[in-house]
Amino acid sequence: MKPWNYEQGKQYPVAFLIHGGPQGSFGDGWSYRWNPQTYAGQGYAVVMIDFHGSTGYGQAFTDSISGHWGDRPLEDLQKGWATAQKKYAFLDGNRACALGASYGGYMINWIAGNWFDKKGNAPFKCLVNHNGVFDTRSMGAVTEELWFTEWEFGGALHEKPEGYERFNPARHINKWKTPMMVVAGQNDFRVPIDQSLSTFTALQRRGIDSQLLYFPDENHWVLKPQNSLQWHDTVNGWLKKHLGE
Repeated sequence: MKPWNYEQGKQYPVAFLIHGGPQGSFGDGWSYRWNPQTYAGQGYAVVMIDFHGSTGYGQAFTDSISGHWGDRPLEDLQKGWATAQKKYAFLDGNRACALGASYGGYMINWIAGNWFDKKGNAPFKCLVNHNGVFDTRSMGAVTEELWFTEWEFGGALHEKPEGYERFNPARHINKWKTPMMVVAGQNDFRVPIDQSLSTFTALQRRGIDSQLLYFPDENHWVLKPQNSLQWHDTVNGWLKKHLGE
């Protein structure tokens, strides 16, 4: 998606959006939550990749993410980002921030420890993690949606511990180095607040530039209008800090 102020021949910083679900999609819809136009309206180009697990490409493609949270989707995002930069000259690949919520937030944590080039460089200048999974093992014991984690990871935590550990972001925090904003809702029972606070603590203990945006009166989503305004203002400020105007 082109920014509102697009001019032929110019390059623009990029908001790289990663959808949640993970069985979801960035389709032709409207919402004041995770609306690509809000980023284009700030002057950012927007890139969205429908990775393995996305809806709209047949049930087999949607089902293919179960048990594969960290490999197939990551490969799709990497190939999609490379392809987008080759195809669209207005994307400034050196000024990009990746943002995601829920599973998208999980992927932000996974990217932080698993996406580097051959020289060890991270692909993004900054990251935004909204209510994302930090530790898939503890997530399997704390979420109110137990059936979901048991479906995705092949069984209950005591039955299939290896399914929870295979793609666990918490195992890779020693490689984290990219600045990250963390958003947390106190009343989130889907991905409870311990996941967000653990992410923020890991960042702080490693001395990584990080910021926590905490909503004591929100759940897995930011729904109250004034909170939504604060969310957008804070996230946009984070992007401007790391990507410039």
